[in-house]
Amino acid sequence: CDELAKWRYAEQAWNMLQFALRLGERPQQTVTTTPRPLRLLKDLMQDSQTVLTRSPTSDNRGPLAPSFFRELQRLYGGTKLARQELMGELIDEDPDALFSRDLIDRCRLKAAPPLTRIVVAVDPPVSASKRSDACGIVCAGIDEEERAYVLDDHTKQGLSPSQWAKKAIALYHARKADAIVAEVNQGGNLVMEVLRNIDPTVPVRNARAARGKFLRAEPVAALYEQGRVSHVGAFPELEDEMCSLTLKPVGGTSPDRVDALVWALTDLLLRRSHRPRVRFI
Repeated sequence: CDELAKWRYAEQAWNMLQFALRLGERPQQTVTTTPRPLRLLKDLMQDSQTVLTRSPTSDNRGPLAPSFFRELQRLYGGTKLARQELMGELIDEDPDALFSRDLIDRCRLKAAPPLTRIVVAVDPPVSASKRSDACGIVCAGIDEEERAYVLDDHTKQGLSPSQWAKKAIALYHARKADAIVAEVNQGGNLVMEVLRNIDPTVPVRNARAARGKFLRAEPVAALYEQGRVSHVGAFPELEDEMCSLTLKPVGGTSPDRVDALVWALTDLLLRRSHRPRVRFI
């Protein structure tokens, strides 16, 4: 298997490939790849049955021009990209990712200040099977200075519509939120109806995606770069998704947690229409 970390549907293809190893006394497989922080690759590297070897670019120095190595060192020496591409190290952050762990860690807090507004964002899946996408459920709020705080990630896979709706509404009440923001691209009015059937008193606002996931997330990533977003505590699975979100994603998995995060922060900081306004008559 060559360049596993670049496969478009890595996990699906890998799982199907295992059936090709069902015969013989000792079937084996060899994987060569530039390491990238793909869940499948990390799982393989941690598997006790995996024999792991590394081969940095310097091992192939003999037939290559010395000027080539000097130029690589000049351009990339000491960078994370060099560690990944030249040294074969698995850096748990994609250099092409939209979000940075350094930025997340820099603004991380143990507790949030008093918040003026809180929302629960929901990115519902199309189906409810074990293989379907997870239902992204993220809660966030803002303070008087319009800084945002990520409070919860209750994302879960395999939930039926009534189950994810109950989970989102429970979080809404637990956090005394102001509204639920739900993406309606997949289910349309059905998404709104499911939530209202569980609790008609909960204010629900719809969010409709007109652009791709990466483009929707770009303005939110800018908020992180401006230091306007803090994570209250740690959300490992959410942060892994954030730091793996690239313009050309690998692995074939849907960033459901990031989608919910983007809808929450977009509603809180990027949609002017929901903010209090003074009207003159």
